[in-house]
Amino acid sequence: MEEFRKQYKEKHPNNKSVSVVGKAGGDKWKSLSEAEKAPYVAKAEKRKTEYNKTLQAYNKKLAEGANAADEEESDKSRSEVNDDDEDDDESGEEDEDDE
Repeated sequence: MEEFRKQYKEKHPNNKSVSVVGKAGGDKWKSLSEAEKAPYVAKAEKRKTEYNKTLQAYNKKLAEGANAADEEESDKSRSEVNDDDEDDDESGEEDEDDE
C-alpha cells in the first residue's frame, strides 16, 4: 500500500482526499492475483508476529508493574489510614485537655 500511495500521489497530485486513495488501493488489491498478493501477505504476517511479541512483552511488563504498584498502594494506604487515626486521637485528646 505504501508503494501504491506514492504512485497514486504522483499520478493524481491534486487529490487530497484520503478516502479516494483508500478506495483506489482497495480496487487495486482486489485486482491482484494470489501470486501478486503473496509478498504483501508474508510481510503482513511477519509484522503481525513482531507486533504480538511486542504486545506480550508490554502486557507482561504492565502486569508486573501493576502488581508492584498495588502492593505499594496497599502498604501506603494502610500506613496513611493508621497515621490519620493516630492524628485524630491525639488531636481529640488535646481538645479534651484544653477544655
